[in-house]
Amino acid sequence: MSSIIQLLPDHVANQIAAGEVVQRPASVVKELLENAVDAKATDIKLIIKDAGKSLVQVIDNGVGMSVTDSRLCFERHATSKIRHAEDLFSLHTKGFRGEALASIAAIAHVEMKTKQDQEELGTHIIIEGSKLISQEPAVLPKGTSFAVKNLFFNIPARRNFLKSETVEQRHIVDEFQRVAMAHPNIHFAMYHNGSEMFNLPISNFRQRIVNIFSGKTNEKLVPVNEETEIVILDGFIGKPEFSKKNRGEQFFFVNNRFIKSGYLHHAVMSAYEGLLKDGAQPSYFLCLDVPPHTIDINIHPTKTEIKFDDEHALYAILRSAIKHSLGQFNVAPVLDFDRDPNLDTPYQYQNKEAEYPTIAVNSDFNPFSTEPSRGSFSSSSQYRKQELKPNWESLYVGLKQAGQELAEITFENDAVTSSLFEEADIDQEVKRTYQIHKKYIVSPIKSGMVIINQKRAHERVLYEEFLTNMTVKQASSQQLLFPLELYFSSSEIHLITELKLSLENLGFIFDTINDNSIIVSGLPVTISESRASIVLDDLLTDLQDGIPDSSFSQNDMIAKSMSKSLAIKTGTYLTEREQENLVHNLFACKEPNVSPFQKPTFITMSVEDLDKKFAL
Repeated sequence: MSSIIQLLPDHVANQIAAGEVVQRPASVVKELLENAVDAKATDIKLIIKDAGKSLVQVIDNGVGMSVTDSRLCFERHATSKIRHAEDLFSLHTKGFRGEALASIAAIAHVEMKTKQDQEELGTHIIIEGSKLISQEPAVLPKGTSFAVKNLFFNIPARRNFLKSETVEQRHIVDEFQRVAMAHPNIHFAMYHNGSEMFNLPISNFRQRIVNIFSGKTNEKLVPVNEETEIVILDGFIGKPEFSKKNRGEQFFFVNNRFIKSGYLHHAVMSAYEGLLKDGAQPSYFLCLDVPPHTIDINIHPTKTEIKFDDEHALYAILRSAIKHSLGQFNVAPVLDFDRDPNLDTPYQYQNKEAEYPTIAVNSDFNPFSTEPSRGSFSSSSQYRKQELKPNWESLYVGLKQAGQELAEITFENDAVTSSLFEEADIDQEVKRTYQIHKKYIVSPIKSGMVIINQKRAHERVLYEEFLTNMTVKQASSQQLLFPLELYFSSSEIHLITELKLSLENLGFIFDTINDNSIIVSGLPVTISESRASIVLDDLLTDLQDGIPDSSFSQNDMIAKSMSKSLAIKTGTYLTEREQENLVHNLFACKEPNVSPFQKPTFITMSVEDLDKKFAL
């Protein structure tokens, strides 16, 4: 019987590896940025076209590569980071497997230009699908330029699995932010379709966070510092009042490498226990510096998951350090029964200088004198009274005549008009709706009764109202006396820009949209000024997986998100008129049976059903 096991050809093996390493354009961005960091670059540029599907290019001013290295870097398991197996447990660099460039070259058109500082000429290499097309010397600046074009050109099935440009771009931005945040000592810039998205100068860690997530982030941050034998913890956490519903601003860095850890995330959440609303997520940007031999990075191809030797100790240190910072900066409430709150300095007097009291002495004051002195306060008041005494009768001159005239004036009585709803009718009218546990509305019908879920019913009413406004484009808007300035991250600003037309059809009026803020001068009539920021935050959270391409799907998603945010919540008391209004509006909808999320809005119970219950 012939052998059936064969060695795979190199190009097939590279494509298999690419399935693990290169899942989407963002994976290419991650690998190329980390290579640039390992090359000791101080200036890194990322250029993207069509969300990475057409072009991903990274330009750095690092050490570059020689002619031999520039060709060897595309071979499988060729790396400059590993010499022995023991080196896997003392890693100080990003990449070490030697799979990334070989995998990328197997599924894309790759063009690399590199030059070392001491060399006169550099190397220009073009590879398509693991095949070397050309390699020639060229006049180049110091560093490396790596361009990846037409990703998955030879694997159309993988290309079809890519999401929309909005989703793929969001993943690229996430990877860019992770690498840029871990290295504030490097200048990073990102360009998408010719427009600049980020320009992050060399700075400290706090300033890098602020540059990425808008200027208002600075006031949200609380520093965390702890140094032990196991770990050196440094970074920032967000104040509880600035928590969000999504987990977009949560970062762990271990030895300058971004990681994901549900275990450490649980430690952070336990430190915030009692300070967050249900479903709220705090922001944190935490750097853990641990000895390299105590972690294992080589457990996942993307290297975002690592294994710690002593996870329990890390959990306890992280939890206690965050609790200490929250208490130290008066973010968490402190119980001190011996403290007298009356001794606290009021806010308006904290920075005010003390005023020294002055003493005024009246040298003319004589307590034994029968004539009151004009110098003292009491005597001065007596003097004024005495001086005015002879003229007091003049105050009443002419009062009698004026009184007689006033007596002759007659005032017309206001006619008492009947109220809009006669009280007698209200008393005699049978109550048509009842609210149970501030959650359900019960309304009698001919065959029995209807039990309505007030939250779902209101969602359906608002959903159809918003969808109609966006379709017909006749939404009314309320002008604000003072425009609102709302702050968002650059990626959120990009989403709002794409949704601008649909939001304006709903009734929003945007004056300006800047790099990290928007100015709103008008709101839909159903949204109060205090809830504008919450509604937009919820909308961006719901759209974090991407905006649908078709306009109807886009409008549908916006209407669903806003109806969920603005619907009356369970536990809200409704007056009888509000209950009746909600019931009438629900049954005036096109599809009153289900909420926008396909859940029933009401159930009916007939008299026969009730009779069966009592027959048991």
